[in-house]
Amino acid sequence: MHRIEDGALVVALTLILAFALIQILLRNLDDDSILWADPFVRVLVLWVTMLGAMVATREGRHIGIDLLARYLPAQWLVWLTLTNGLIASGVCGLLAWSTLDLVIIEYEGQASQFADVPTWLCQTIMPFGFAVMSVRFLVSGILAPWRKVTGGPDGLQGAGS
Repeated sequence: MHRIEDGALVVALTLILAFALIQILLRNLDDDSILWADPFVRVLVLWVTMLGAMVATREGRHIGIDLLARYLPAQWLVWLTLTNGLIASGVCGLLAWSTLDLVIIEYEGQASQFADVPTWLCQTIMPFGFAVMSVRFLVSGILAPWRKVTGGPDGLQGAGS
């Protein structure tokens, strides 16, 4: 799964750069462009954003607010991590559900984004990405107390000292 995420991210970034460069060259050299390239690049930006968020969640490098962690006793950090994981999982789960609803609405509308590619297909990364992040936050939160006890690799091993 990790290799698929990383590979898709690399491919999407490469395509963004390639199509942006092609568009620039065509506009400057031939006063022409590929009509569907700009909407395609916008869709790729959405995919890169979601894939990047999935990778950040996988590696524990997502945006976090650690204000409470700075002032709470060390033994509370495990429970704070559990609570944060559960809340983040719930929020991502709601977002997955909501974006799935959006994809279904777009599917029923039969609109196309670019070059006859359906809009709903371009948006499928959103419910998938939020669902993956929801599961990762849930697992991370649930495993927090276990990692504390066993000295796991997530940085909580020194929280009790």
